[in-house]
Amino acid sequence: MNRIYLHVVISLLGVGALSSCGGGGSKGGAYSEKTGYAYNQRENGGFEVKKNFKRGPGPGLIEIEGGEFIMGGSATDIPGQDMSAYNYKRQVTVSSFYMDETEVSNTDWLEYLHWIKTTFRGKPELREYYYEALPDTLVWRKPLSYNEPYVNNYLRHPAYGDYPVVGVSWLQATDYCVWRTDRVNEFILREKGIMTPFKDLNKPAGKGAKSNANTGAQPGIIYNTDAYLNGQIKDTGKNAPVDLSATANPNGKGKALRNVRLEDGEIYQPYRLPTEAEWEYAALGLIGNTQYANINEKKIYPWNGLGITSPKKSTRGMILANFKRGKGDYMGVGGSLNDKGSITQSVRSFTPNDFGLYNMAGNVSEWVQDVYRLNTFEATEGLNPFRGNEYADKERDPQSNVIKLDGKGRPVMKPAASGVKQTWAQLQSQYVDSTYKADQRGFKDEEKNLPNGELVTLYNNKSRVYKGGSWNDQAMWLNPAARRFLQEDESTADIGFRCAMTMLGAPEVKSAGKPQFRNKPAKPFKVK
Repeated sequence: MNRIYLHVVISLLGVGALSSCGGGGSKGGAYSEKTGYAYNQRENGGFEVKKNFKRGPGPGLIEIEGGEFIMGGSATDIPGQDMSAYNYKRQVTVSSFYMDETEVSNTDWLEYLHWIKTTFRGKPELREYYYEALPDTLVWRKPLSYNEPYVNNYLRHPAYGDYPVVGVSWLQATDYCVWRTDRVNEFILREKGIMTPFKDLNKPAGKGAKSNANTGAQPGIIYNTDAYLNGQIKDTGKNAPVDLSATANPNGKGKALRNVRLEDGEIYQPYRLPTEAEWEYAALGLIGNTQYANINEKKIYPWNGLGITSPKKSTRGMILANFKRGKGDYMGVGGSLNDKGSITQSVRSFTPNDFGLYNMAGNVSEWVQDVYRLNTFEATEGLNPFRGNEYADKERDPQSNVIKLDGKGRPVMKPAASGVKQTWAQLQSQYVDSTYKADQRGFKDEEKNLPNGELVTLYNNKSRVYKGGSWNDQAMWLNPAARRFLQEDESTADIGFRCAMTMLGAPEVKSAGKPQFRNKPAKPFKVK
């Protein structure tokens, strides 16, 4: 986990917001309950607080209200299937989070490739960056199967545009999450006018284009959220927040503007792969079966019931997910196709589960963050269980605090120097605590090596979990508790992914109609 310098409060954006908060506690504005000082006032030192923050999901995401559930609790309930090798049961709690409504599609990935091509045009690093981001379309090739049309067409042809991207390794999926975070945050800031809007950046010189050598669209400078928050990318649009610090506008002429800070609440949390616990919790969708903390009906699939076909009159008998019914039955009989897909299907196929998530069973299996261990959940934490922590810090200059960036415009990361906050002297000297184990992926489960250096087990610290079942799997793998693994740099034609995002603040997503404790606001302090 990167070191985050915490601040006590969140700052207000814009002149309109500031005008409603002036005057100090005695005048009814925003003020400190502990010191009496008014917030958002230059004369009081310019300390800013945002009181009207409203959270919401980023593009493509929906809210998943967390809670307690039995992880692995559905595995042994599959009729006629032996899931003992994958059976683990543990009561855990998952914090509320956001998750992609659908799997990442071919069109989504082509957008990613297009950005790389246009942003790095003419640069020597383009070819390597672009090549590393390309999915492996050769995953469709089989020695005894004619799949060459998929090799040549599946990724790029519009017939498969809304189908899930495949041939993507765990490493490529996580890299996409990093890229998506920066693009979404840049889009939001430019659309709101906090940064220079794209339309103004693209104007030819002499026609109102803003001259700013540090904007993300200028040659050699690529927007990155961490670099922007650290002040290394300076770009203030007309709606950028006013800088209330005493040194920002010493002459008092005009308005000094500043970059958004983390405290302003405008920057989205990073997109990432969901943890295994988050994925399983979201796939089960028990929220639709719960009333007053009681689960009325258990699930073995993302839908209710023991069957795999729809019980509704209008869709009776239709298969509820895209999977393989038998060793050679991928879609049923001509004229009466069962799941209507020989390979993958649109990311919005079938009916979403009670959380509103599509294809949480079948279509493609999905990467999750976790490193695979067979007995992971025997020793895991009860809150947000996860195996795969690899703690790292951004590499900074100790004097200037400037973050070092790589050729992609992203922070260079280094193993975390310590498990606790370092002293100032240690930080300046780049002190490293040799007793601190940065990589906890094999925590309490170390690998064992043979004399020739080979591993005893088939899995290691680069073995990653994937879940959900696919078009190429039979029904037993559709169970949310089923788990398998693959090396993080490998890919297949039946594994894709979707992104998640951490939800900050209160875990309750919708409070309307639910009982709440009512708390009195603090009384303003008045100087007598």
